[in-house]
Amino acid sequence: MRRLLRKPVRLVPLGFLAVILVGTGLLMLPWATSEQRYTPFVTALFTSTSAVSVTGMAVTDTPNYWNGFGLVMITVLTQLGGLGILTGASLVILAVSRQLGLRNRLLVQAETAEFGLGDVRRLLLRIAATVFVTEALMTAVIATRLFLAYDYRPGRALWSAVFHSVQAFNNGGFALYSDGLIAFARDGWVALPLSIGAIIGGLGFPALFEAVREWRQPERWAVATKLTVWGSVVLTVFGVAYLLMAEWGNPFTIGTFDVPGKLLASFTQIALSRTGGFDVVNVGHLTDESYPMLIGLMFIGGGSASTAGGIKVSTFFLLGFAIWAELRGEPDTTVGRRRVAAASQRQALTVALLSVALVAGGTVGLIALTSHISFSAALFEVTSAFSTTGLTVGVSGQLSPPGQYVLTALMYIGRIGPLTLGSAIALNTRRRLYRYPEEQPIVG
Repeated sequence: MRRLLRKPVRLVPLGFLAVILVGTGLLMLPWATSEQRYTPFVTALFTSTSAVSVTGMAVTDTPNYWNGFGLVMITVLTQLGGLGILTGASLVILAVSRQLGLRNRLLVQAETAEFGLGDVRRLLLRIAATVFVTEALMTAVIATRLFLAYDYRPGRALWSAVFHSVQAFNNGGFALYSDGLIAFARDGWVALPLSIGAIIGGLGFPALFEAVREWRQPERWAVATKLTVWGSVVLTVFGVAYLLMAEWGNPFTIGTFDVPGKLLASFTQIALSRTGGFDVVNVGHLTDESYPMLIGLMFIGGGSASTAGGIKVSTFFLLGFAIWAELRGEPDTTVGRRRVAAASQRQALTVALLSVALVAGGTVGLIALTSHISFSAALFEVTSAFSTTGLTVGVSGQLSPPGQYVLTALMYIGRIGPLTLGSAIALNTRRRLYRYPEEQPIVG
């Protein structure tokens, strides 16, 4: 265990890569497909990476291309990917706390609240229990609904409920229906459990555990928890309101729904768009006004140490508070009567700018390798892959192998990148016994 905790930066990427390669090999086998044929390497690699990185992006028609064995493999890979990132994040937090000085360790412990820095076993058991109990409750509600209202046979209802519950909680986006979950857009018994599961999985356990423990006194939450929870609420409310305004009269999305149906479909789509990846409305037929909003939400993603991708909610809002403090001429960035360390602000800026560079570079590379794709479509697909969301405007399956390799790399980087980078920055903290003279260059 000590070796495990000493080099989490190397362990996490290698562990994910090993699972991806094993999954690729299994998905290439002929008995994983409906037509009993070998799957090309690039297709199997793309699918395995998408499952392990809990993205849900596909280059095949998932329910028709893969048979029962293939779909079970996708489910297992998604569950391993979700639990793996949670376990990896937990071990990184433990490693960081033990390798920093006493003062910084206390700061980490304060920020991670109930995250059990001294008890790995208890922490991991608690995470696993939360995952499986939540997925079981989602499965029970959805399976019952499919059996009673849609005349599904018990076995089919249970399998569909298990598959989509695992995908939703782990913020994956694979579906057993070629058009995603459009058929359930106005069914609250299916849409709401999936939405709530995706939100819980996307919050992150540091924020989730503390929010539950201190739900009566939110003012006592750590800064990271406040940024994650309240930031998620703000982003969800903004996204739902924006989508309603942009799509209210669009007959290809929610234009033909009644008011409750519009509200439910919009909430479900936004809850699942931030990293979940399910299509509740036809994403390819959204109005032009909706795409920038979805790209922004995908890029931000969910909470730290969660199954969600993106730069993380706390990173986005921390930068917002830093900008607000600068505009007001404040000497410090404060959140909830707490002064944010300058090192945390630099880390947030580093993650955000590197992520922008990756998305920009990926977009340019995808356009260069795929001549028929437009800039807006390339930007959407690249952002979706990097943020491990899985939404698509319908061009992923039309990409050439080089284009698929670009998205595969982005899904892998987007899954392990923020965690690896964050731990590397934290573990690279050092003190100097001297400081150079200060100078203020002209900015702007």
